[in-house]
Amino acid sequence: MSFRRAFSLFALCAGVPAAAMAQESRQVEVGYAITYLGFTGFRIDFRARFDGQRYDVESHTYKEGLIKAVTIGYDGKNRAWGGFAPHAAQPAGGSLSIMVGGKPRIWAAQYGPGGTLQEMHQPQWTPRPDQVIPEDKREGSLDPLSAALSVGMKGDAACDQTVPSNDGKRRIDIILKKIGMESPAAANVPDARGDLLVCEIYTKRVAGEFDDAPKEAESKREQPMKIWLAHLDDTPFRYPARLEAQTGFGTIHGNILFFRERPLTDGDKTTMQR
Repeated sequence: MSFRRAFSLFALCAGVPAAAMAQESRQVEVGYAITYLGFTGFRIDFRARFDGQRYDVESHTYKEGLIKAVTIGYDGKNRAWGGFAPHAAQPAGGSLSIMVGGKPRIWAAQYGPGGTLQEMHQPQWTPRPDQVIPEDKREGSLDPLSAALSVGMKGDAACDQTVPSNDGKRRIDIILKKIGMESPAAANVPDARGDLLVCEIYTKRVAGEFDDAPKEAESKREQPMKIWLAHLDDTPFRYPARLEAQTGFGTIHGNILFFRERPLTDGDKTTMQR
């Protein structure tokens, strides 16, 4: 597994689950560190706001430390918003704003009836014919942060699903499979409330523009990432708390740094309306 693939999968699964909080007005913040060869390479910070039947979730992913100093720059911001139906979220839209090596890319999606979506690319994306995402593959797919909500929303069944993810250029399936349970002590997540759910995560390429060759991607797909999902609050949802992924150059680790929650202020509610 490559560093980029492992990092992308953890960022997908590290969304803040929300449906049980639909009736509450509160803010949840979660921070993660991704380390590689003993060095912190990435930080992922999430902020989720819930007010009645609405949610607004933001994430910020960026490099830091030695990895930031010696590799190409990366800074990514994601947002997802929508409402709730019984036992499910109803995504209204999502957006990505990514800066890689000083080059920006913005993608935004709005979701309509039956899983349809309208997209905006900046700069305009002009894929080759073999890189086009067909309409039937786009339909029902979600931006990474909206897709992340659907993982944690399943609670104890989070590992038994396939998530259709779309970042505007790449349409992939994220396949989660349960492999067991671990106590907080065994998982080294002392703040977890009860045993942690342990999953393996695989990816399946569907359509779009990919950096690696198909044969290379197929071989890497057989090396799953391992993730631990924990109860951290009074809701039935599980938050990513730990990650491990093997690469050709060592093991990537992801660990939770903090988990905070508080009531929404009037200013927070006003911000959600924008």
